[in-house]
Amino acid sequence: MPVALGIDTGGTYTDAVLVDHSTGAILAGAKSLTTHDDLAAGITGAMDEAFAAAAAGGQAPAPEAIDLVGLSTTLATNAIVEDQGTEICLILVGYDSGLIRNRGFQDALVTRDVVYIRGGHDGQGEETAPLDEDAVREVAQERSGQVQAFAVSAYFGVRNPAHELRVRELIESSTGLPVTCGHELTSQLDSVRRATTTALNARLIPMLRELIQTVRATLRQRGIRAPLMIVKGDGSLVQAEWAMQRPIETILSGPAASVVGAWHLAGRRDGWVVDVGGTTTDIAVLRHGRPRLDAAGARVGRWRTMIETVDVHTAGLGGDSHVRVERDTAMPVLGPRRAIPLCQLAAIHPDVTNELRRQLEARQHLELGGVFTLARRLPPALPPRDRDLLQALDSRPRSLAWLVDRLPQGLLILRQIDRLEYRQLAQRAGFTPTDALHVLGRFSRWNTEAARLGAQLLAMQAGCSAEAFCHLVVETFAHRLVRELATKALSDEGTVPDWELDTTASALLHRALHADSGSMLHCTLQLQDPIVAVGAPVEAYLPRTAEHLRTGLTIPEHADVANAVGAVVKGVVQRLRVLIRPHDVFYRFHLPEGVQDFVDIEQGIERTTASVTRHLRSLARQAGAAHAEIQVTREDRTAPDGYGGDGRVFVESELVYTAVGGPGLQPVQVAGSTAPASPPRNTMP
Repeated sequence: MPVALGIDTGGTYTDAVLVDHSTGAILAGAKSLTTHDDLAAGITGAMDEAFAAAAAGGQAPAPEAIDLVGLSTTLATNAIVEDQGTEICLILVGYDSGLIRNRGFQDALVTRDVVYIRGGHDGQGEETAPLDEDAVREVAQERSGQVQAFAVSAYFGVRNPAHELRVRELIESSTGLPVTCGHELTSQLDSVRRATTTALNARLIPMLRELIQTVRATLRQRGIRAPLMIVKGDGSLVQAEWAMQRPIETILSGPAASVVGAWHLAGRRDGWVVDVGGTTTDIAVLRHGRPRLDAAGARVGRWRTMIETVDVHTAGLGGDSHVRVERDTAMPVLGPRRAIPLCQLAAIHPDVTNELRRQLEARQHLELGGVFTLARRLPPALPPRDRDLLQALDSRPRSLAWLVDRLPQGLLILRQIDRLEYRQLAQRAGFTPTDALHVLGRFSRWNTEAARLGAQLLAMQAGCSAEAFCHLVVETFAHRLVRELATKALSDEGTVPDWELDTTASALLHRALHADSGSMLHCTLQLQDPIVAVGAPVEAYLPRTAEHLRTGLTIPEHADVANAVGAVVKGVVQRLRVLIRPHDVFYRFHLPEGVQDFVDIEQGIERTTASVTRHLRSLARQAGAAHAEIQVTREDRTAPDGYGGDGRVFVESELVYTAVGGPGLQPVQVAGSTAPASPPRNTMP
């Protein structure tokens, strides 16, 4: 029996599932805590538990029976939501630095390390200034050893990527570091947002590459020689060798896998998929059995990307969202920062319970009550004071209240800790919705006493009992899900609500959620299609959410490992777009490697289709497809000719080439080294 192994490495849990590859039946699934300092440990734990569960049911496959391994991950999504990532340099070719500053676009560029280089093209793909190659070499030399990746966006680079490709060639040959080019992510115009997307993806490259290498090493240790496929942001698969060189295509792979997995498990053709994880909640729409794609680019946290993905709305809300008390309203506020739950922390470090008791007795620094920090890693190059603090945290977690009282910096230490957490050198721990479920008896995996002590600290600020506060947390979570679903539904219809600034919208939502608000105006909300809920804690929150939205709710079997299921039930998809626009007496074709002119548009399309089809089939094979079928769509755009009649003039055409195929199932021969092969290039035949 051929078996597929699906793995999802999320911000909180790592899931593994064994699927009968011929029937799609789930043989076994398991969850393990994600071990950020050693991802292999969490992956191995989930895999071993899945195999043990299959063995208990008499269906344990041998390692050689595994014919496909699929991997999805929410780590990139979580890093964007939490505003984390590695150090990068963003190179803008042909951009107007004065315009960027005057329009206030600096914050949209993600990083402060932005370098402007002379060069660029116009809307027709014509060079407006030669590329300053000496300046590029100088930037590469200066940043060597200071950054882990580069991002390059050239003005009108989607019309002619020649300068982006040359910059990448110069940087790679000089530094060996990964380089993200803007034209690889999108074919749409919007120079600032394209630069934003390029920078976001570049700073995630080292993280994703490390994950893929770790998974491959773990599989080798278990004797699994099946090909490793990675879930892309559109829900399709690519093989690991491809993804290691182009990991930007895996952004939002975790949310995409959850949608695909929910579709597979629930068997519904239409509905709202809600995936509640530890750090984020992802919401998407199923129509006619397919997840809707967002050609304009998915929004993640406060960033609007230009990556074509499954149309997912991601919110910084999850089972491990840090809970604090709003000073003005005394109500719980959830997220967006993630924290290790107190119940989990105390299960590993029993002294945490004693510290929580001490804080309750002291009744000092209540605003810091129940919040801890612990070291994650100690890099070699650090300022002495940061090194000293991390070394002090190396043995065990410390509460913020303890640090403020014991260290000479006092409250100023909090800013230093925030900076270390931002750089992923330290990790926050505190009260979370997972703790609230422990207190209420709905979940009992870890230390319930620590969760209760944390609830008492926050309840003192809120002026209620610990149990009442935990009920408020669960209800607030359900209300937030209602708001996020309403946001997604309205945004899809062209209305983007701002619940913080639009007081009318906020008031109507409040009346819909609180029938006893005392208002003379009552409101109700109704979601037309049912909700398909996946994720470990959905049974605690989604029934109340569905009730508020007056819609149906499906929680399918194996909902807790839906992401891992989605990692193995899709195929390989590669797309390529070609824009055609009139240029003098020619038709200009904007191709992946530059521009080409034809006198006759139909002849140009015929020749382009032949070459692009060969190229796309080659890309699909490199991406892991055994065979690929090519689909071509053409959209001609015209405009009135201006003479008052029915005459039209040609504006442009867009050709979309799509290669679709099943993953190749031949075992891969892997040597001892994990070094990737040479990167695939978009070289037209």
